[in-house]
Amino acid sequence: MKQILTLLLLCLSAIVSWGQVLYPEEELHKRPPRVPAYVVFAGDTIRFDRRDLYERMDRELISFTYMHTNSLLILKRADRYFKQVVPVLKEQGLPEDLKYLMVIESNLDPKAVSSAGAAGLWQFMRGTAREYGLVCDDEVDERYNIEKGTLAACAYLRDAYSKFRDWTSVAASYNSGQNGISRRREEQRQTSALDLWMPEETSRYIFRMLAAKMFLEHPEVFGFFVSPGEKYPYIPPRQRVTVSTAIPNLVDFAERHGVTYQQLKEANLWLRSDKLTNKAGRTYVITIPGPGS
Repeated sequence: MKQILTLLLLCLSAIVSWGQVLYPEEELHKRPPRVPAYVVFAGDTIRFDRRDLYERMDRELISFTYMHTNSLLILKRADRYFKQVVPVLKEQGLPEDLKYLMVIESNLDPKAVSSAGAAGLWQFMRGTAREYGLVCDDEVDERYNIEKGTLAACAYLRDAYSKFRDWTSVAASYNSGQNGISRRREEQRQTSALDLWMPEETSRYIFRMLAAKMFLEHPEVFGFFVSPGEKYPYIPPRQRVTVSTAIPNLVDFAERHGVTYQQLKEANLWLRSDKLTNKAGRTYVITIPGPGS
């Protein structure tokens, strides 16, 4: 009996020891932030004074707190992509807060591809991308072009707002489509997406967007601390080259402009092949990355 007790004590000691290694004291006591009375998003005030709204928001705050890998990477990537996207939103006359849709769409990963085939920071499906003017073929996929993808997203969001006149419904439509939100609003006789019975993914989408805003504005409240030096910087390109003819070999093109093929592809994710045939004679702008990119 004594031997069994001794063995149990040793096991417990090992578990405690591992817990201290994997979960430092500050992790063990980390708590998600409390649900606020309200969040202002794109000028609209969303209150959580109903039990269902409170609990839906609470779920997403908990998710951002304990989803460590994605949350940390979002924090590190934010400056790089916000510096490229926010000026476009402003130029297009749209609220800056719409950048948080991009956060929950792709976790700020420009290479992101969903299981359904949506791609890029804004996660466009091919059909919708083409509808909003993006080229999507074997050699060029402008869903991965940050500027053009953002312009297409702006066009979509502007169309949705002209139809719904409230940003929560616009956000819901970005996830499930404008026709789906229009149909539910009509069938359920409601005007706000917050009051609609929707699929789980779309229902959570709005609250994830609000939680993303809270998280990126005050990460320390969620228990995350990233110093300026740990954030991934945006390095402006050294040069932008306009082309309207074919490029038979992008390796040769990269060498002529003083960068490696890897650097060229990383800076131009929309170039999906090792050549640019450009049979349609379109004009493209190719980014030549600066030093340190």
